[in-house]
Amino acid sequence: MVQFNTWCDESALAIRGHTLSVMSARAADLEQGCAAMAAALPVHYAAEEQVARVLRRLGRPAAAAHLEGKLPTTKSIRSGDLGEILATEYIGDQTPFSVPVKRLRWKDHRNMAMRGDDVIGLRFEAGDGQLRFLKTEAKSRGALGAGVVADARAALDKDGGLPSAHALAFISARLFEAGETDLADAIDDAQLNTGVPTASVTHLLFTFSGNDPTGHLGACLQTYAGPVAQRYAGVRIEGHGDFVGAVYDLVIANAQHD
Repeated sequence: MVQFNTWCDESALAIRGHTLSVMSARAADLEQGCAAMAAALPVHYAAEEQVARVLRRLGRPAAAAHLEGKLPTTKSIRSGDLGEILATEYIGDQTPFSVPVKRLRWKDHRNMAMRGDDVIGLRFEAGDGQLRFLKTEAKSRGALGAGVVADARAALDKDGGLPSAHALAFISARLFEAGETDLADAIDDAQLNTGVPTASVTHLLFTFSGNDPTGHLGACLQTYAGPVAQRYAGVRIEGHGDFVGAVYDLVIANAQHD
């Protein structure tokens, strides 16, 4: 896990019964944050078992090449991917949900963005054992503006605010392939049998930016009048673009020399 609290300061607000949290990287600990992200990033693109198998069969240079071949090379795709990875890590670190499928492993091309719901978090409710969903939209910008937040809000509201059928089918298929049939069956039951009730869904609007997103996120959250529970979160890192580049450079260096 990235353990945001070891290199970020958090500020939290309650707005109309919903949560807004902003985590700002401390300048003195930014190198630690970069190292944490570089350590966490490879598994989002390649299964550890596959990388280990390449390493055993073909050696470290081949394993490094295997991983590097999956990493995006363009600034815009790296930025977007890192925003989605940060959101996934935030979910595991700061919420009761988990993300069992890291969808970036199934990109059509490393320099292409994926369509559909960015991240879906899942958890079983302790009381009734029902499956709960965290529908997530992640945005990454050097300078975040109100328009980008509005776009994220619109994406969350698609499909009646529920996770898309395509996203759930994709996750179920990947879980089935991995042998996690109980969770795959629970998703299939919700999608194909009982339906996904609005009460079982929470939205996470997540931003990664160089500027403070509090004002834009707070204004958007103030106007939300829908029935879905909301959670807004932002990670702020001054020098956003430099941080993105440094993380990917460190991933490649680690793969080649660790």
